[in-house]
Amino acid sequence: MEWEKGLILRYDLQRFAKDGPGGEKTEPATEKKLREAREDGKVVKSRELTSAFDLLVLFLILKIFISSVGNGFIGVYNYVYKLMPDFVRANAIECSVQEVTSFLQNVYIEMLVIAAPFFAFGVAITLVISIIQVGWKVTLKPLKPRGDKFNPINGFKRILSKDSVFELIKSIFKIFIIIYVAYTSVKDEADNIFVLYDIPLNQALALCGDVIINAGLKISLVYLVVGLADFVYQKRRFNEDMKMTKQEVKDEYKNTEGNPEIKGRQRQRMREASRKRMMQDVPKADVVITNPTHLAVAIRYDAEVSRAPVVVAKGEDYLAQKIRELAKENHIEIVENKPLARMLYANVDIGAEIPPELYQAVAEILAMVYNAKNR
Repeated sequence: MEWEKGLILRYDLQRFAKDGPGGEKTEPATEKKLREAREDGKVVKSRELTSAFDLLVLFLILKIFISSVGNGFIGVYNYVYKLMPDFVRANAIECSVQEVTSFLQNVYIEMLVIAAPFFAFGVAITLVISIIQVGWKVTLKPLKPRGDKFNPINGFKRILSKDSVFELIKSIFKIFIIIYVAYTSVKDEADNIFVLYDIPLNQALALCGDVIINAGLKISLVYLVVGLADFVYQKRRFNEDMKMTKQEVKDEYKNTEGNPEIKGRQRQRMREASRKRMMQDVPKADVVITNPTHLAVAIRYDAEVSRAPVVVAKGEDYLAQKIRELAKENHIEIVENKPLARMLYANVDIGAEIPPELYQAVAEILAMVYNAKNR
């Protein structure tokens, strides 16, 4: 049929490539993409590692300051029960709201003083570990409201994603590890725990504190191993997520550095403009030193302008031929000197003075040219 002859199907093979258009993500992330990800709050960070250090420091501080903490609680205990009779008069409570408020404020202040070192060290350790993991850069982009966060479909996708399943398995594993370590730690102290009823209160409290702190330190060390493993996993996963396709790398290069073809044409135009200016200076030269056919260097000397002769043009092969032809048209002397031509071409840029070690050789040629022209 007639319509069948003009039927053309157009399709993009990249649509069938792995990971969508551009192919598989096999290229490491560029500095630009990593910088943009960091500004968006996407960094390698393990919450487990931070929590492990917080927990470890908490029990270490508790072990160091256990005596002062115990004395502080005993002081609060004595303060509370010392004032109790003042609130009970004739078997009836006859105290005002102001008195109760003042009493509770004093208790809260004493408790806050006891807990202050733990809060201070906790905040400091969290900040230090976070800086070690991701460095110091404050960004507010993650706090900006985004429409996809309020989309229930996206919410269900996040809940049912493989990352959520992994986090669930990791949480169950952590709970199991913590329970196991805590159980074994308390079990090792079973003989001491059974004598709590037979020892004074202070000794019983000290024993309970030792059991809790030792179990906490063991749990913290195990948790620290889990945190380090999680950090390694998070870093590997981040690097995989940040990978780019070859097409994405090319597009980014074009956007940042410009299209290579356009830049190539620009460099070509710049070279042509520079060559044109150079050829315009050839008629002003005093002499052209050649190889004789491979290289050509045009030299001009004006004592009022420069201290030494200046290379006004140079070229090889085709450009050298053009310099020689232009020199002949303008009656400029052409002198063959292979070593000097090679030295000038390789070591002196256009518009630059010749180096002192070449003064003698160039001066002899200029003197010969000046004598020939009665200058």
